[in-house]
Amino acid sequence: MAEEKHQDFNRSALTIDGERAWYTGQRAEKIPGGLVRVVGCTCLSLDISYNELTSITGLKDFFRLKELILDNNQLRDLKTLPSMPYLTTLSLNNNKITDIDEALEKIRQCCPMINYVSLLGNPGCPDQLTNPTSTDENDYERYRLYAIYVLPSTLRFLDSRQITQKERIDAENRGRYMRTVKVFSNKSNNNVITVPLPNEFDDVCFNIKYTPLPVTNRTPQEHRGAFGKCKYRYSGKNSEGNRFIFNKDL
Repeated sequence: MAEEKHQDFNRSALTIDGERAWYTGQRAEKIPGGLVRVVGCTCLSLDISYNELTSITGLKDFFRLKELILDNNQLRDLKTLPSMPYLTTLSLNNNKITDIDEALEKIRQCCPMINYVSLLGNPGCPDQLTNPTSTDENDYERYRLYAIYVLPSTLRFLDSRQITQKERIDAENRGRYMRTVKVFSNKSNNNVITVPLPNEFDDVCFNIKYTPLPVTNRTPQEHRGAFGKCKYRYSGKNSEGNRFIFNKDL
């Protein structure tokens, strides 16, 4: 009876080769408790991709892992990631992670020896492969600099590319300012965080009551300003209509 209690996974789907193990495509929602009893706590490489994992608390029993593959699961965050002091490779492609900054911070705390991290295909990762319309190359490059800045200095590869010396210098100088901008929506879907918007309005109300003027009056002493680098530069090439205006009309 005790053996049956611990056998909480499909044993025939488990492949073991020395200190490496694969348990993929089994629709598991959490790390099976009996897995470590078969694989052994000395396992160095574990591939548990193509499941439906929402929690990875069970990885605490695999404290000697060096390689962990968690691609194509249902992880929305890394709050259940335990301390993994020997881990050097972590692949989390195609999950449901929305707060990419929080995920990076968790990896930094739990994986001090990490060499390779990949988070492509998550809603919070601004990669053009999965979000071609809402992100561009600059968005991804800013994300890379922030990730390099946050993660341990042992990091050598991020996603599909090796980290260059120039990226490391740029990350040290300005990586802290490159945090990912998050977009929120009140409509439920798989790509955004669902939260109520503070100033909801409908199109009819907007079209009737819209005004470009401030909603409150301020005195000249209560001025507000903003500054920053502009992405676009106006050159006047699109204002050819001005050629029909003469000096006498000004």
